[in-house]
Amino acid sequence: METLVLSSSYEPVARVPWQRAVMLLFQGKVEVVEEYEDRVVRSVTVAIRMPSVIRFVRGLRRGPRGIKFSRENVYMRDGCKCQYCGRHVSRAEATYDHVVPRAQGGRTNWENIVIACVRCNQRKGNRTPTQAAMALRTVPGKPRKLPDSVHLTFLYEKGVPVSWRKFLRDIEYWHVELLAD
Repeated sequence: METLVLSSSYEPVARVPWQRAVMLLFQGKVEVVEEYEDRVVRSVTVAIRMPSVIRFVRGLRRGPRGIKFSRENVYMRDGCKCQYCGRHVSRAEATYDHVVPRAQGGRTNWENIVIACVRCNQRKGNRTPTQAAMALRTVPGKPRKLPDSVHLTFLYEKGVPVSWRKFLRDIEYWHVELLAD
C-alpha cells in the first residue's frame, strides 16, 4: 500500500510506502489528511488507521528551478490557444505539434513545439507551416515566466485510491518532463 504525500499547500509531491508515511507522522513532519477505511497499523501499544494521504506541516525547501519543458507548460505558454487558428482549446482537445516535423529534422524543444487544435494539426500534417500555407500566431520559445494560475484536469486512473482523487491531477501526462532532442 502506498500513501500520497502533499506539500503544505496540498499539492501532490510524492508517493511513499505506508511505513514511511507512519514514520513521518510519528516524527511530527506530516499530518494525516485521509485514511484507508479498512486498514489498521498495529503495534504493541498503538493502533492507527493506515494513512492514505498525508501533508507536510511545514513548507518544503526547494531551490530555484528553471521552467520544465512539459505539455502543461507549453499549453500555458501558448495561452491555451491553437497557434495556427487562434481558437481556445481545452486540454482534452489540445495536441502538441512539431513546427518543423521530426521527419524533416525537427527537434522536440521549446523552439519547435506549439499547441494546436486537432483540426489544424491534421491539416498541417507532416509539413512545415510554410509548406502547409499556415501561419504561426507566435514564435515559439522558452518562456521566462508562466502564468500563476494553472487549472489542471483530474486524473481518474484505475488503481488510484478513491481518497487520492481530489488531490491528484493529470500530473503524469501534463507535468512529466518531455525529452528534448
